[in-house]
Amino acid sequence: MKKPILVSLVWLFFAAAPALFGDYMMHTLILILYFAFVSQAWNIMSGFSGQFSFGHAAFYGVGAYTSSILLTKFGLSPWLGMLAGAVLAILIGLMIGFLSFRYNLKGSYFALATLAFSEILRIIVQNTEYLNKTLGILIPLEPKPSMFQFESSSGYYYVIFAFVTLITLFVYKMSRSRLGFNLIAIRENENAAQSLGVNTYRNKMLAIALSAGLTAIGGTFYAQYLLFIEPPTAFGNSTSINILLPAIIGGAGTVLGPIVGSFLTVPLSEITSAYLGHFPGVHLIVYGIIVILVMLFLPEGLVGWVENRIQRHKAKKLRDGVTAAATTEMEVRNHVILENNRSYEKV
Repeated sequence: MKKPILVSLVWLFFAAAPALFGDYMMHTLILILYFAFVSQAWNIMSGFSGQFSFGHAAFYGVGAYTSSILLTKFGLSPWLGMLAGAVLAILIGLMIGFLSFRYNLKGSYFALATLAFSEILRIIVQNTEYLNKTLGILIPLEPKPSMFQFESSSGYYYVIFAFVTLITLFVYKMSRSRLGFNLIAIRENENAAQSLGVNTYRNKMLAIALSAGLTAIGGTFYAQYLLFIEPPTAFGNSTSINILLPAIIGGAGTVLGPIVGSFLTVPLSEITSAYLGHFPGVHLIVYGIIVILVMLFLPEGLVGWVENRIQRHKAKKLRDGVTAAATTEMEVRNHVILENNRSYEKV
C-alpha cells in the first residue's frame, strides 16, 4: 500500500474516533494528541535545529495564563486569548533567543538557560497578586464553542485533532523547505553551515519563535480542557519533561516522531499509574526506567531507528544490485574471451 493512501486511512480512522470510543478512551486520545502537538512544537526548535530546550514550560505557561487572565478578568474569548498568548510567548522566545544565541550558548548551557527562564516565570507568577499567586486560576464553566468549551469531549477532541493535523503538515513542509534544510545543517554542524552561507542566528531565532508560539497555543488548549491552571503545573519542570519526552522517544528531528512517541508515553504513563499507583512513587520509577532504556538503546528514537533500518536495507539492495551487475559483466567478458580463444585455436 502506498504511503499517501495509508496516511489518509489512518487520518480518517482518527477523524471517526468519537463515534467509535467511549469517554475514557476519548480522554486518553485527547491527551495523546495534546502531547503530540506540544512535542511537535518543541521538535521544531530542539529536534530540527538541535537547540535542546529544557524550559518549554515557560511558553506553555505564558499561553495558559494569558488566555485565562484575559477570560476571567476581561471576558475575552480564549480563542482570541490564545492568539495573544502566542504573540507574548513569541516575544519571550525571541528575548531568550537573543540573549542565548547572540552570546553563542549551545548544548547544556542553552538547556540550562531555558530552564532558568521557566523557573523565573514560575516564581514571578506565584508571587503576583494579580495572577492569584499559588492559588491558580479557576476558569468559569461556560460550555459554548465561542468560549472554547464544549459539552462533550468530542468537541475538545476535534479541536486538538485539527491542531495536530495542521502542525504536522507544517512541519512536513518545513522539513522539505530551505528553512528545514538550514536547521538540519545547523544541528549537524553549525560552524560548517555558517561557512556555507547559512545565517545561523536568524534561522535559530525563527525556529524558537515558531516553537514558542505553537507551544503557547497548546497551553491555552490544556487550560481550557482542565478549566484550572496553577504555577507548578503551568511552569514546572515536569511540564517541560512531558513536552520533550514524546519527541525524544519517537524520534527528534523527524515529522512523525512526536506523534509516535505520544502514543507510547501517554498509555505507558496511564498503565503504570493504574497498576502501580497504589505503591507511592513506584509507577514513576518504572515509567522512568522504561524511558531511560528506550533512550539508551534507541538514541535516534523509534521513527529514527525505523528510518535508518529502511535506509540500510535500500543501501544493501543497491550494493547487491551493483555487485550482481558487476558479476554479470565479468561473466560476459570472460565468456567473450573464452570464445575468442577457442576461435583462435581452431584457426
